[in-house]
Amino acid sequence: MGDCLTGEKVHTALGILRPIVHRTPIITSETTNRIVGKNVYFKMENQQKTGAFKFRGATFKSMQLSKQERNKGVITASAGNHAQGVAYAAAKLGIKATIFMAEKTPSSKVQATKNYGAEIVLTGESFQEAYDASLKRQMQTGAVYIHPFDDYDVMAGQGTIAMEMLKQEDRLDTILVPIGGGGLISGIAVAAKYVNRNIKIIGVQAEGASAMYDSFYKGKDVRLQSVNTIAEGIAVKQPGKRTLPIIREYVDDILTVTDEEIASAIVYMLERNKTLMEGAGAAAIAALFAHHQHIKSRHLGVVVSGGNMDISTMAKIQHMAERLHHPA
Repeated sequence: MGDCLTGEKVHTALGILRPIVHRTPIITSETTNRIVGKNVYFKMENQQKTGAFKFRGATFKSMQLSKQERNKGVITASAGNHAQGVAYAAAKLGIKATIFMAEKTPSSKVQATKNYGAEIVLTGESFQEAYDASLKRQMQTGAVYIHPFDDYDVMAGQGTIAMEMLKQEDRLDTILVPIGGGGLISGIAVAAKYVNRNIKIIGVQAEGASAMYDSFYKGKDVRLQSVNTIAEGIAVKQPGKRTLPIIREYVDDILTVTDEEIASAIVYMLERNKTLMEGAGAAAIAALFAHHQHIKSRHLGVVVSGGNMDISTMAKIQHMAERLHHPA
């Protein structure tokens, strides 16, 4: 079952995850609808267990493991949310988890992951270095690798979001989704088009981490030398080998947003909808405000992917948001 991604696979994942994950709410906002001239539905995965959608993919993947594989433990590298998802899923199933994180991962994310009982290794300057180190360790220990995005089981788990959204609001004609390595949008695109093949899927990347955007439009795999964005959850230097072909086939468009636009979306949602989002979680909303004239949609779904914001960065975010005129 692990060798490709299909709508059936996501549907299977939905059945397995239903008793375990939160069926997160969809919220609407009259103010937002008025500003952008569309009916907008926010899928609040910032209210998922562990504060982000990553719990879905990590749990589905872990549940596919044989007893023998579980005994070897699981290992991964993560910018933060996947770490918490894997740690919590592993704890639930009694599996030992080892998680590699970049040295400058926000301390709130490191602490939260530790609290779920995982062993943490802080190493490297970015996700890429932590990832390389985790692969070395995996070779030594034989633990099962749970990749944050480039794994069909992980993508299928994330794709359950789309099936939930379409049950909660069946008029959706378009879904806006943040992209880092592409696991979330791959799952969502395949699942959504399985339910309704006319639905449009639009991805969003941070301008300072636009590897998938560049690869999608240049027709070749672009690897960035460096990434720079407040949305550390989507600061990925290179598209997944498995996600990129799926995105090319199923995703209709990819947009980029600036850090100021992301910051502004965070402040907007906090003020108007009393909800906290992290940078990556705000990217799709930032795109909604920045690009709404070009998005042809009457009923638009927006994935709010996570809410694990390091509160100490709030002043900086407010300052950045002020540089951009408030959407309202």
